[in-house]
Amino acid sequence: MTRKETHPLAEPKLYRVPDAVKVLGVGRSTLYDLIRQGRLRSVKQGRTRLIPASAIAEYVALLEREAAA
Repeated sequence: MTRKETHPLAEPKLYRVPDAVKVLGVGRSTLYDLIRQGRLRSVKQGRTRLIPASAIAEYVALLEREAAA
């Protein structure tokens, strides 16, 4: 596999809160508000809050639908 090819595990399946904040371009408090409001799914592993990559994609799709309405 060359460097330009992407490895199937190269993209994370779960993001820690600081990484999800960077991906979404929102603040930490806003991210937790989105989770509390049910607009962004999250899971817990032990004491760690994790955001599935699929939840990020769903949230972006939700924003797109709301913008089109």
